[in-house]
Amino acid sequence: MIATLKEDMRVVFERDPAVRSVLEIIFCYPGFHAVLFYRLGHGLWRRNFFFLARFVSHLGRFFTGIEIHPGAKIGRGFFIDHGMGVVIGETAEIGENCTLYHGVTLGGTSWAKEKRHPTLGNNVVVGSGAKILGPFTVGDNSKIGSNSVVVKEVPPNSTVVGVPGRIVMTEGMKNEERTDLEHGKLPDPEAKAISCLFDQLRSLERKVQALTEAKAEGAATTPPVATGTGD
Repeated sequence: MIATLKEDMRVVFERDPAVRSVLEIIFCYPGFHAVLFYRLGHGLWRRNFFFLARFVSHLGRFFTGIEIHPGAKIGRGFFIDHGMGVVIGETAEIGENCTLYHGVTLGGTSWAKEKRHPTLGNNVVVGSGAKILGPFTVGDNSKIGSNSVVVKEVPPNSTVVGVPGRIVMTEGMKNEERTDLEHGKLPDPEAKAISCLFDQLRSLERKVQALTEAKAEGAATTPPVATGTGD
């Protein structure tokens, strides 16, 4: 237990530059508190104390604003930054060294008692407000941009942005030492598409202008055609 607590604190120090002391983590980090509530609730859930597990989960939600179902499976090195509004469903699975920002939902799309929540691989980062909905896998080392809505499988080493989520980068994030999500550097596929359309319009305008000028020059150099009759 002590080793697990130390690892959870180490993760906070690694991924949040604002932290200054262990006391600050213990008393002021709701993400850290939510993980503690989850560990207790998950232990009860595995021992079939379902009501107690849900009650502990509810207490964790009340105190932290983060709802983690005790049936979810979460690996080592898990970190929730800020945390308010995070929801993790019953059949969700989270790999090692994953990071979630506030407002993230790992939700389901079915009412059936089956696997209905997403599976996150190792080293996945999910930006604030993102929604990952459905029983599919987000591959290792992938990143989900803020406010994205992901509804289908994401291959490893990918970056996803938009509504619905679109893969805008793949295989470019292997072997990264940090798990940051540089929100300001994420590509915008819609803006890129609009920019391409503007480039094509400007090219067409130049061609039309060139044709118009050529036609005007040709008309100016063409001698007038005689229409009268001579004696």
